[in-house]
Amino acid sequence: MLKNKTYLVTGSSSGIGKSVSEILLNNGAKVIGISRKKTLFKKTKNYFHYEIDLSDLEKSYNEVLKILLKYNKIDGFVSNAGNGVFKSLENFSPYQINQFIKLNLTSHIIITRAILPYLKKNKTGNIIFIGSESALKGKKYGSLYSSCKFGLRGFSQSIREECANNNIKVTIVNPGMVKTPFFKKLGFSPGKSFGEFIESSEVGKIVLYILNFGDGMVLDEINLSPLKKVIKFDK
Repeated sequence: MLKNKTYLVTGSSSGIGKSVSEILLNNGAKVIGISRKKTLFKKTKNYFHYEIDLSDLEKSYNEVLKILLKYNKIDGFVSNAGNGVFKSLENFSPYQINQFIKLNLTSHIIITRAILPYLKKNKTGNIIFIGSESALKGKKYGSLYSSCKFGLRGFSQSIREECANNNIKVTIVNPGMVKTPFFKKLGFSPGKSFGEFIESSEVGKIVLYILNFGDGMVLDEINLSPLKKVIKFDK
């Protein structure tokens, strides 16, 4: 149980972020959710929403600093927000490349920068990055997405080493294809049969497991895959 614990979750309005928020709330925690739109949860009295566009790096950094000043104690951070676009590199404009990297990599670094001194001062806490199987192997049409996820994985490893003496645990979770609205406009999605996709609630359970993991140890990295790797392309 996570009673009297408070966690900051980015991308809390849908998909993995929503499932993570739900399982934290159901286990007694308070959740400070950051997303572009608000989602209603059953345990609303323990859910505090902030509408922040994380691609606006300076503004989101300052807003998180205000959040840290407002709450007495924040016990950890689940860094989840992001989106996906998959096509040949030459089909991205320089502006689109910059915007994509800002949301999918730089915003994770910026928010961690804001919360890290707070956790170090308290000498305790968890940071969990939601990565991707694309952090493990680059694939066709995934040049930008893989670049961000590889970068996030390296950042996670470095921050883990940096925080160890302050009793801060840093973990990255790399799921395969999860059945969420993430794929709504991508032209492809995981298969629909049992074993062909990961439920977002299962990723939430992994986050809960990490947060309840024994003291003195850290789960560096967890990789999740559907039993069967099936990709369904839209007609």
